[in-house]
Amino acid sequence: MFRLTRDWVIKQLLFEEFRSYNDVVRKAVWVGIKVSLLACGLNICAHLLLSWFDLLPYALSSALIVASVLTPPITFILATTAYVAVGFSIHDLGVSRAEFERLSRTDTLSGLANRRAFVEMFDQCDREKSMLVFDVDRFKKINDTYGHQMGDAVIVEVARMLKAAFGEDCACARIGGEEFAVFTGSMPFAEFVVLGETARRNVAEMQMNVGEREISVTMSGGAARSLPHQTFDETFSRADKALYAAKSGGRNRIVLSYSTEPVSANRANNAAAA
Repeated sequence: MFRLTRDWVIKQLLFEEFRSYNDVVRKAVWVGIKVSLLACGLNICAHLLLSWFDLLPYALSSALIVASVLTPPITFILATTAYVAVGFSIHDLGVSRAEFERLSRTDTLSGLANRRAFVEMFDQCDREKSMLVFDVDRFKKINDTYGHQMGDAVIVEVARMLKAAFGEDCACARIGGEEFAVFTGSMPFAEFVVLGETARRNVAEMQMNVGEREISVTMSGGAARSLPHQTFDETFSRADKALYAAKSGGRNRIVLSYSTEPVSANRANNAAAA
């Protein structure tokens, strides 16, 4: 009996993930009611037991009245207050943990997923996928000529246009300084590339003000297909090689890699070409 009661009490007091403070309060009230009823029942049983052995120093009827009237509200207040206090702390801890996890997976400048989050999402998708890798053309020149503040503004605008062009069916990320990546597992390769062309044209048509001057920005891209079992690294190497071909071919274009075979070597010494 004692073991069953103990297990029941522990089960009632177990905490969980709370979505809001209201969830905490609702759970606390329900737990407070059940614990109060249990305490009242135990109190009455204790008085009956003492009365049975003639150890009760006062009348049983008075004892039962006191136990029935005082025990439930006192126990309810104590149990509810304690549960609310701990529950609020657990809720706040959960919110902080969720926010930390979000920040650890988000690029703070662009607002897109970072490389770590992108790689995890890609490798967890067990369907045939398509990947596009974009690189802002001559980004170093933009920084050197107009300053890093303008470079940051370019990153933010390119990220915004990628999100607008690809929508919710694709995962967009900033995986390097001026390098972005997008993948999808829910649309055909040709349709995905069309969205990539839309994003490339939108960026090329973008005008950004620098004082009284306007500057334009372009980006190059490389696209590759991925079989379900292939990892991010395998697919990225093919898309990256196609991106290098786009840079070498004059920039402001997307080059496609239809092959799903691994490439023998990644792009090398591309910094000068970018």
